Amino acid sequence: MSLLYLSNYCFSGVVFSNGKQWRELRKFSITTLQNFGLGKKSIEERIQEEAGFLVAEIRSLKEKSINPKGLLAQAVSNIICSVVFGNRFEYDNRIFKQLLSMFAEVFKETNSTWGQLQYMFPGIMNYIPGPHQGSKRHLNAVQKFVIEQVKKNQETFDPKCPRDFIDSFLLKQLQEKDNPHFDTLNMIMTIFGLFFGGTETLTTTLRYTFLIFIRYSEIQDKVQKEIDQVIGNSRIPSTEDRSKMPYTNAVIHEIQRFINVLPLNVPHMVLKDVNFKGYTIPKGTDVYPLLCSVLYDPKMFATPNKFNPNHFLDSNGCFKKNQAFMPFSAGKRLCLGEGLARTELFLYITTILQNFKLTSKTKFVDEDIQPRMAGFANVPKNYEMCFIPRA
Repeated sequence: MSLLYLSNYCFSGVVFSNGKQWRELRKFSITTLQNFGLGKKSIEERIQEEAGFLVAEIRSLKEKSINPKGLLAQAVSNIICSVVFGNRFEYDNRIFKQLLSMFAEVFKETNSTWGQLQYMFPGIMNYIPGPHQGSKRHLNAVQKFVIEQVKKNQETFDPKCPRDFIDSFLLKQLQEKDNPHFDTLNMIMTIFGLFFGGTETLTTTLRYTFLIFIRYSEIQDKVQKEIDQVIGNSRIPSTEDRSKMPYTNAVIHEIQRFINVLPLNVPHMVLKDVNFKGYTIPKGTDVYPLLCSVLYDPKMFATPNKFNPNHFLDSNGCFKKNQAFMPFSAGKRLCLGEGLARTELFLYITTILQNFKLTSKTKFVDEDIQPRMAGFANVPKNYEMCFIPRA
């Protein structure tokens, strides 16, 4: 199969498609994610298992000061790997590290000024030399990797027993041979979308989370106190614990609100001419939802520019919802992995804090945790930290 050019990617897969193609790919992806694990290991069990592997890996560091970025990316992406490829990877697996490195580079390049110009003007930028050409190389490398995995699946594919997302897509292709929306390009880009949404954004959120807990040790202490009271240390956390842990739930919500990982989220597209408040928005116009307009709305949050878990707590200390909380975007293009992301955040955070005290040799100040815009995303500063085992 010939390699794809970057401009081809911009309109494929569940993240970048529009219209009927997007509707069909989204419906398929949601159904597959929801049904995955029936009769096998559930998604929650996979996350709990991976959290256990992460804890073991951290213990092996023996309180060594590290940048947690790589370790968190491995743990988070293993969940997507288990769904897409049917198996997880060991943290020292060379191929696994190369795959994560490629995705990280694409994320970094996409967030650069060159990357944004490439996305906005692919017809021109494809012919202009510059660092944005690296995205093309890395995307093609990802394509090669996915195609190899697809070929492996095809060799042992059983339509009666799909093992993972790739098998489910192959089955869909078999069932709807004349449907152009389920071609190989859309498979590759849907998988890329799952990795991007399920690895980079979640890893970034966890990196911010640990930084915030180190900056505000009193908040970390209160979360650990609630973990000790509700879960204890004799069992692993489960999603059933969430409703009994209002403070922890509020802290996780506030982290997502405050850091606002994707301020523009992903674009929507106008499918027909629309008149909005006297203005005509032509068919084909890209529309970006400015999430900061609601996540930092002073009418909805008392101290919008400060980290404050009380935004999600009532006067009795009970968790309270807020209609302005929409880090996963809004409308029909709401992130299809919201449920998975919420589960991962809760289980990873509670499992880590159940086992470790988070510290750093660096003394962080409020400025260090402020969201830092880098292209399309907010990313935290690089930092080192220590995981101290709790007695």
